[in-house]
Amino acid sequence: MQEKATSSIAASSLPSSSERSSSSALHGEVKEGMESDDEIRRVPEMGMEAAVKTTSGRDGGSVVGPAQPSAGGSKRRGKSPADRENKRLKRLLRNRVSAQQARERKKAYLIDLEARVNELETKNAELEERLSTLQNENQMLRQILKNTTAAAQEGRK
Repeated sequence: MQEKATSSIAASSLPSSSERSSSSALHGEVKEGMESDDEIRRVPEMGMEAAVKTTSGRDGGSVVGPAQPSAGGSKRRGKSPADRENKRLKRLLRNRVSAQQARERKKAYLIDLEARVNELETKNAELEERLSTLQNENQMLRQILKNTTAAAQEGRK
């Protein structure tokens, strides 16, 4: 399951054609202090780097687990900006993956519909041909019946 998720994540990190065209125009104009497209797409790791970033100076530089609440601090403190940014990036990534999957489902659905349309058009043409043949046969049989009944009545007279 994790392999599938990581392959989906890797595939979704590729920019679409609209993203490529817009990012290529903006690529040369990255201003100081602004993140590039690649930096925005990158999801930070939640390993030791995140733990180091979340440590406070009052711990004497020791590495503490990610976002552990201190016993003496307030109980309901807001999340750190790094945590919020990480959460936002993960949400954006999930949305990208979900949107890509929705586009793929829509494409498969449309392909299925087109195949069904072709099948039904073929079947409809066959049925129309059969209808025409049966109508001609019915008309000939009525004509034969009319001729034989007329000949039988003349024979009785």
